[in-house]
Amino acid sequence: MQSLPSLLAARIQPALAQVCPGAPLPAQLVFPAANPQFGDYQCNAAMSAAKAAGKNPRALAQEIVAALKVSDLCSSVDIAGPGFINFKLKPEFLLGYVGDMLSSPRLGIDQAAVTQRIVVDFSGPNLAKEMHVGHLRSTIIGDSISRFLEFEGHEVLRVNHVGDWGTQFGMLIQYIRESNPEALEDASKFAISDLEEFYRASKKRFDENPEFADASRRAVVALQSGDPATLAVWKVFCDESLKHCHAIYRDLDIRIEDRGESFYNDDLAKVVTELKEKGLAVQAEGAWGVFLPGRKNEKDEPLATIVQKSDGGYIYATTDLAAVRHRFGTLKADRVIIITDNRQADHFSQVFEIADTAGWADKSKSTHIGFGMMLGADGKPFKTRTGGTVKLKDLLIEAEERALALAKQLSADFSDEDHKLIAKVAGIGGVKYSDLSHGIATDYKFDFDKMLATDGNTAIYVLMTYARTRGLARKAGLEIDALIGKVTIRPETEQEWRLLKTIAATPAVWQRVVEDLAPNALLAHLYELARDFGAFWNACPTLKLEDQELKNSRLALAAAVARVIKWGLSMVGIPVLEKV
Repeated sequence: MQSLPSLLAARIQPALAQVCPGAPLPAQLVFPAANPQFGDYQCNAAMSAAKAAGKNPRALAQEIVAALKVSDLCSSVDIAGPGFINFKLKPEFLLGYVGDMLSSPRLGIDQAAVTQRIVVDFSGPNLAKEMHVGHLRSTIIGDSISRFLEFEGHEVLRVNHVGDWGTQFGMLIQYIRESNPEALEDASKFAISDLEEFYRASKKRFDENPEFADASRRAVVALQSGDPATLAVWKVFCDESLKHCHAIYRDLDIRIEDRGESFYNDDLAKVVTELKEKGLAVQAEGAWGVFLPGRKNEKDEPLATIVQKSDGGYIYATTDLAAVRHRFGTLKADRVIIITDNRQADHFSQVFEIADTAGWADKSKSTHIGFGMMLGADGKPFKTRTGGTVKLKDLLIEAEERALALAKQLSADFSDEDHKLIAKVAGIGGVKYSDLSHGIATDYKFDFDKMLATDGNTAIYVLMTYARTRGLARKAGLEIDALIGKVTIRPETEQEWRLLKTIAATPAVWQRVVEDLAPNALLAHLYELARDFGAFWNACPTLKLEDQELKNSRLALAAAVARVIKWGLSMVGIPVLEKV
């Protein structure tokens, strides 16, 4: 079914075309009214089209209103200020709309008219060490976007482009050559007791010893050339690292398929050869690079995107080009979305431009989504108390521990099993919600106390709202979900009408969420719905009502809120709680 803004826009477009023949029509006509006293929706079409039409905006608005045919949708259409058109929906239309929406298992949200095969590249930790908090955003943003697209009906290939190749492995292999050379003779006898300790020791040597650093770079070339002994030890590192990663993914309820940089190793030479043959890659100071138009250094000189180093080795750009080429060429993807931090925006812009010029992929079908930094409560990069990098598993453990303490405080009479469930959902869900409730591109401050606040835009607040609806059901002794569609919702108060309108806005919100791939827009809607339910809860007694029809109406309204919240949280990988 169409969203309410789409329904209104479909009526405004022909009216505007009638009074302004030949004038370009504004693409965005209708948006929710900022102030409900003006109506339910507000349109700025007259002001947007007035200049092109050569008319006064308010006078044009009057002409549009006269030509409008919305008597079946609206009880009133008014003009305000310089030319805003305000729409007040008919109560019976709104009730019918919400009824149709709730009768649908998808809340009235249609699947995409044209479905696609879409690669979503997210998480992507560098192996040989454990995941840290810097990997959180890519992982949960990518999972949410994948869920959005899957709900839309697309075939989504969830790809974990792990860093299992490159300098860090040359460093580790060289360290083994010097500290444990027998491992290179029989990798089956090689084990890693502590990934982090091993990595720190080799990194320290790499940073302090130039000869070791040079040898490490040569080890990378040996790895890329397929030396069997080197590959055997490399596999031990990869397997151990991925074991740690997938333990985190299980905690976060993430589905993802590992396809690391090493997967494309055999294609790297082919990529460079093709670029040479097409006249795109040229030699520059011993290396091979592609000079993109307009790309210059500080001296305003042409700057190459290197695809092969002077020693014959390959770099990230080469691997990413091979990945783009494979995804569009072999996997036949219609679209590719890559989620990394903002700092890699320029890198992927170059990769997409080169792939387009080489004829491998239309750059308009490749999207890089850059995210901001996760900061501590002090506004500085998130660190341990001693200034070290916070392991992601430690963050999640602490989140659960703090949520457990909160659960015991809120519900002292619950069982240990109930407390553990609440801790798991509110702890892990709280971390996800805290991150996803902010704009993807912006930095944000992470604070455990704010994350677990029982009021405000937090997971626990929304989860408590859902649990309240379940509590109503238990106390009423009814399966209130079954009331939806069977009883007539009969709103009598301002709070009930407000709740209905917020529920009715869900398809329109989803439209924005999918167009912008914006989890924060969805969570803002769930928070608004939870807040409106709180106002309803406080103002509208339900269980003690003697009027059974009104009682059932309010119980059905609570069930509708629960449906939207449960669905919305599932779109970001957060389960609900029956009681808190």
